[in-house]
Amino acid sequence: MATSAVAEGQQSLNGIISDPQSKNLTDLPTELLEHILCFPVLKNVDICNVSCCCKRLHDVCHERGKVWGHQYKLRWPRLQRFYRQNECCDWLREYKTRHRVGIQIRRTVESISKRFFTEVPCVGQVLGDSFAEIESLGMPEHFCEDELLFILNSDKSKSLTLKYYAKKILYFLRQQNILRSLKTFLEQPAEQQSALEGAILVDQYCNPLAEVTLSSVSAQLDEIAEKVKKMLKIKNSSHPSLRIAQGDCFVVEDFELQRQVVCALNSVLYEQLQYKGNESDYYNPLNSYIHQVLLRRTGIPISLSVLYMTLAHKLGVQVEPVNFPNHFLLRWCQKQRGSEDIYDYVYIDAFGKGKQLTAKECEYLIGHQVTADYYSAISTTEVLLRMVGNLLNIGKRGEGNEKSYQLLRDSLDLYLTINPDNVQYLLLQARLYFHLGIWPEKVLDILQHIQALDPSQHGAVGYLVQHTLEHIQHKKHPATPEVKKRSAAEHVEVQYSVGLIMKHKRSGYNCVIYGWDPKCTMSQEWITTMRVHQLSSGANQPFYNVLVQDGTCRYAAQENLEPHSAPLEIGHPEVGRYFSEFANDHYFANEELQTRYPEDIVETLATVQDLYHRLTPGSGTQDQAPAADQNNQQAMAM
Repeated sequence: MATSAVAEGQQSLNGIISDPQSKNLTDLPTELLEHILCFPVLKNVDICNVSCCCKRLHDVCHERGKVWGHQYKLRWPRLQRFYRQNECCDWLREYKTRHRVGIQIRRTVESISKRFFTEVPCVGQVLGDSFAEIESLGMPEHFCEDELLFILNSDKSKSLTLKYYAKKILYFLRQQNILRSLKTFLEQPAEQQSALEGAILVDQYCNPLAEVTLSSVSAQLDEIAEKVKKMLKIKNSSHPSLRIAQGDCFVVEDFELQRQVVCALNSVLYEQLQYKGNESDYYNPLNSYIHQVLLRRTGIPISLSVLYMTLAHKLGVQVEPVNFPNHFLLRWCQKQRGSEDIYDYVYIDAFGKGKQLTAKECEYLIGHQVTADYYSAISTTEVLLRMVGNLLNIGKRGEGNEKSYQLLRDSLDLYLTINPDNVQYLLLQARLYFHLGIWPEKVLDILQHIQALDPSQHGAVGYLVQHTLEHIQHKKHPATPEVKKRSAAEHVEVQYSVGLIMKHKRSGYNCVIYGWDPKCTMSQEWITTMRVHQLSSGANQPFYNVLVQDGTCRYAAQENLEPHSAPLEIGHPEVGRYFSEFANDHYFANEELQTRYPEDIVETLATVQDLYHRLTPGSGTQDQAPAADQNNQQAMAM
């Protein structure tokens, strides 16, 4: 396309120049000059040079003109959605601002690894100071985000450390925007709050790097509503719900007509589209995220109820959320609207394929009686607290890994945004941050807030304050990192080096080495639990810190590791913390890891080269053993 445009412009140019009355480039019409200067081969430097040639070309390249607008959109195409079509603005100023933001963002991201690197993975690490730096730039947020996305979308195997921290910053920035949107949402009058919009904000906060929007989810629900209307039309071609346009607020008053809507909705949702409750994987957090419920067509009672209630409202039937213990329900009034008699309602189990229950039958779901209060309709805020509470409980049930800690942090942030004075969860948040060793300044703020709300907590607060202050002092005087040289006498038995891609001989998993010890440094309890004594060399051999393909970090004995005969990338979320590049058969340690293992890079290259020669045809090629089951969860040392 670019070539044909150039050819077209060249033909026009040749035709005009052949005219004896027009011999100078500057004699060409402005439209043609703009067309020529918008050729894709011309970059911003070229336009700057052209505009310096003479006043005529300077005027053609003016800041609000087509030429700089084209340059801006060509270099940063993702930003076009922030401008109206044919909008007239100062494109040169926009270009300079975006360019300057890009330089500052990249400079900040590049500096983070030096300031926050730790050899031991820090679960749930928060780079608070760096986030504050990004926010303090005072630049348009969409420019900052665009540069971070540009970094993340660059060459897959290069700049891994830069991408690692760019992703963390993007995660944080998006979450801050979503929290602001949630606070604005909560300030609206209760009758204007949509449970769907609130649920999407929860979804977005827990998945800030996913493209989840209210408009995209609403469009999917509109499609489902149209399917229900088609089903309704077959049963009753004059049904009033068929005349409801998108966005209309219309309530079907007649009970029989409401019943027809509910029957059609159940048929489409559960029979045609096969939505169902996720009984086999109930505690998967994906069940709580609206975009995942729509994608996977399964969820838990509250997420399916939000979808069901939204669809019913779109079709003119008013159903209300019920905060029933252990099993979220909806209620549908069978008598005069607004009745307070619990027996005037049918209770809909969206998790159970829309089954309709009496008040008594609801108690059979949970196996015990409850008071009438539990059958009352609740507000959107209470729906969100229940939804976030579910995520909180899943986070608590987690295995103490990065994902469960992240979920716990995210759900605590959401819960305390909705209910900021909940002392129980404020204390949990402070303890979580203290346990993870992150953001001590924020811990002190939380503790101060707890003390003001509930002075009786002074014991727990005092303990955490004391140890948090010690942590802050420790941060001011960090310990000098240990440097491990392979040439040292005590390291003579260490065979492998950081950056090598390995295979575990027993468990079969693939991994990359990011650290090592000449002898096992774990506690005696760990050594006993992992049955290290059963190894031929026991704990008296080198042990390696490895990032495993399944996302875990393990500590493996040297005798159980061997270089991978067909090295491949390791899809671990922490790879970028330690390595700057994947070089087809090994990883390059970043500057921070090289500082700690200064002689390993040479050893890694030598090992890879030796492996290549041994496996090259004609030099003793060995058959590759079949890959073992990578899901084997045997002990890390074994």
